[in-house]
Amino acid sequence: MLIRPTEEDDWQTLKTIRLAALRDAPTAFGVSYQSAAADSDARWKQRAASSSLPEFWLAFDGAEPVGLAGGGVDQAGRYHLIAMWVAPAARGSDAARRLVDAVKARAVARGHARVVLDVAPENGRAAGFYRREGFVFLDEREPLASHPHISVQRMAWLAVQPAAQASR
Repeated sequence: MLIRPTEEDDWQTLKTIRLAALRDAPTAFGVSYQSAAADSDARWKQRAASSSLPEFWLAFDGAEPVGLAGGGVDQAGRYHLIAMWVAPAARGSDAARRLVDAVKARAVARGHARVVLDVAPENGRAAGFYRREGFVFLDEREPLASHPHISVQRMAWLAVQPAAQASR
């Protein structure tokens, strides 16, 4: 499994995998398939450029793209994990863990002590995965931008775990 940041030349792959994610799990993301599909090629190129924020990573199984994750600083100055998705055939592999590790590493390299994300607590598979990766639920909820009837809850991962938690 290869995990690497996107470059501008990856724009078509990023677009394909992002649209696949939005088709597979339409209520798990803050944007809709329709709005993402309507984006121009220039916007996809900008999104894939390694110098853009948020940054994106792709997971490859051989030459096949099987997942993506994004990370960037939100309006509150927090490093935010976004757009996390792994293709159904690759779930259970280490793609998800390695994508999250790439986002965590970039956050720390950029001087952030924590990474936050939003997840619907009812999405048990995702919430359980994030817990295993060291994220904890915070008492912060908000409506999902693309589906306001769905409430998402913030989770956070701390780069330096308290001693009591680090021994677990």
